[in-house]
Amino acid sequence: MARALYPGTFDPIHNGHIDIAVRASELFDEVILAIYDAPPKKLLFSTDARFELARQALEHVPNVSIVTYTGLTVECARDYKVDVIVRGLRNVADFEYEQQIGWANSNLAPEIELCCLFCSNEYAYLSATILKEVASLGGDCSAWAPPHVLEALSAKLDRPIYSGTPKIYLRHEDKLVHRD
Repeated sequence: MARALYPGTFDPIHNGHIDIAVRASELFDEVILAIYDAPPKKLLFSTDARFELARQALEHVPNVSIVTYTGLTVECARDYKVDVIVRGLRNVADFEYEQQIGWANSNLAPEIELCCLFCSNEYAYLSATILKEVASLGGDCSAWAPPHVLEALSAKLDRPIYSGTPKIYLRHEDKLVHRD
């Protein structure tokens, strides 16, 4: 029985993450989506919120479970007795980063393989950072995350998530004026 770990911060989970998790679930008997509890970066959502958003996003995939972890990813992989760590790749920069981390993890845990999946073309540009920034600036990100994630973003950012034709604003005599 091949078991895989798909680690990340998932702040928040988006359609690119979901695509990788679903595709991994077709390759492996079990996929554990592992949410890193305390990454060295500023997070928008708490660990509990990220867990719940991921759980809802993947509840339709029976062989994917959600956990949280702290510490080294390879230690989490050992704790859950996985054979493979799954990572998603969007571009060359992702490849170079994942290759370096993969080599370090291989040195720390040679018994655990690395499986990199290229993201689907439609999500090649998407990251949680881009999703959060576009949402915070009122852009249409409705195709990038499930509705429950967009609702959580809306609540967290204290603004509606825009969906539809973007509005263009011009500066005219030190006032912002909407142009149709």
